[in-house]
Amino acid sequence: MQNNIRVPLLNIPHGHDEFGHMETPMEKQVTKGGWKSSIYIIGVEVSERFAYYGTSGNLITYLTNVLGESTATAAKNVNIWSGVASLLPLLGAFMADSYLGRFNTILISSIIYIVGLVMLTISVSVVPLEYQHVLFFLSLYLVAIGEGGHKPCVLTFGADQFDEDNPEDQKAKSSFFNWWYFGISGGAAAGMLIVFYVQDYVGWAVGFGIPSLAMAFAFVLFFIGSRSYRQLLPKGSPVVGVVQVFVAAYRKRHLSISEDGNEICNQDTREVSTTSEGRALSHTDQFRCLDKATIIDEIDILNNTRNERRICSTTQVEEVKLLVRLIPIWFSSLMYAVTLAQGGTFFTKQGSTMQRRIGQEFHIPPASLLVTPGLVIMFTIPFYDRVFVPTVRRWTGIRSGITMLQRIGIGMFISIIYMVIAAVTEAKRVKIAAEHGLLDLPKVTVPMSIWWLLPQYIVQGISDVFLIVGLQELFYDQMPEAIRSIGSAVYLSVFGVGNLMSSVVISLVQVVSSRCGDEWLGNNLNRAHLDYYYWLLAGLDTLWFCLFLVVSQYFVYKKVNGAHLAT
Repeated sequence: MQNNIRVPLLNIPHGHDEFGHMETPMEKQVTKGGWKSSIYIIGVEVSERFAYYGTSGNLITYLTNVLGESTATAAKNVNIWSGVASLLPLLGAFMADSYLGRFNTILISSIIYIVGLVMLTISVSVVPLEYQHVLFFLSLYLVAIGEGGHKPCVLTFGADQFDEDNPEDQKAKSSFFNWWYFGISGGAAAGMLIVFYVQDYVGWAVGFGIPSLAMAFAFVLFFIGSRSYRQLLPKGSPVVGVVQVFVAAYRKRHLSISEDGNEICNQDTREVSTTSEGRALSHTDQFRCLDKATIIDEIDILNNTRNERRICSTTQVEEVKLLVRLIPIWFSSLMYAVTLAQGGTFFTKQGSTMQRRIGQEFHIPPASLLVTPGLVIMFTIPFYDRVFVPTVRRWTGIRSGITMLQRIGIGMFISIIYMVIAAVTEAKRVKIAAEHGLLDLPKVTVPMSIWWLLPQYIVQGISDVFLIVGLQELFYDQMPEAIRSIGSAVYLSVFGVGNLMSSVVISLVQVVSSRCGDEWLGNNLNRAHLDYYYWLLAGLDTLWFCLFLVVSQYFVYKKVNGAHLAT
């Protein structure tokens, strides 16, 4: 009979090191962090979002009007670039959590970001048009690299300023995610209002130069606040520990685990495990096959030294379980990201065909309506944080009013509504074009006000308040502490993969509809069937929402010191 024994774990008190020694005030940095530090970081992200949306939001106009690309090709290029920009944070977060630290990664990536924006400005102002295409896209992807290091670290670095062992800081951190999104929505809105107008009516060189200055200001502001920041040191490659758990569990796949999860050991030796930040994680019964990685068998007993490829601590196993639980939530959120990608592509092209004049002279830039969700968010977040949360908290007893998954689910449902609104509005636009004999005159303005597009943008903004903030908090809160930058990057990858999926959907729709003799996404939107495309997305979004409802039923929140963190 084999003696299978679980690894006894030490429950090290928070505030002590791994040898039980009390940490010094210098180590804990008790005088740093909090709102005074996070305000600097929110300000940095406001400027960065101003620069990013001022650069990216009107790209489809530049690609079609200046570089001469077709609408569908330009939409795919914008989606691919946005997808890459949202996937590169995975690499940036890995470097931050493993080697560089979040502070250094933000500094380095900000410099790359600024260089890319300056090159972009030069490409549209100095380089002849016939050579501009290559340098333009090279500069864009350099911006994406800078974004890849900056974006996942800034959010995590801001949340790191709050101590999870302090009840007041815990409450403040939940509020931080709301005000964080308020700030970046304000920055994005300002960028779109100001920069889009400059690009359309002053020039593209000035229009891309302004985001360069905004990003330079963000860099300076981040450096000014550096003395007040709480900084967590990188812990080494997180991938190694994850792989060790799977390897050890596979090697011991033949061993059995009793119904109560125990082998030959006392219950209290494995009741809790200690995370890298000193907080205790309780053992969970999900994915019990991974628990085999903690069993000591006869081979382990005979070894003089611990083989990390054969045996892992309960801490390692529980942290890997945290990662595995998030995968279905990540997958079920992808179609929302596909619908979100329409705002900067087809929504904008719709607006360009509609009546945009205010008064006798002023014409609204079609991409300027992208500011609407940001403005809605800026008005909704204070209400949500100061009215909705306290009111609902009295009924639910949950610190944040509703759970993170409930918040995400509400946002997903609302996203279906705004795609339905978009489909109905587009059908009305085409009907008006037909009534006025404009089906074959795509360059003639359809006598329908661009303000008809406002409802879909407004509902999108309400959806973002619930879903995007919920995803941000979930992928921060439910990740192991040592790899929370990667958690932010995984959250961002939802939108990266969603943008790439959007390009795939566009290509499939083009191929299938063309073969059927009635192209849905042609250059002439009056003859195209953009409304059919929106109905398709609404249907797919509904399927993914149903998937989310199923997987969320099986999600188990992180359990710390006997309490589930479901806020």
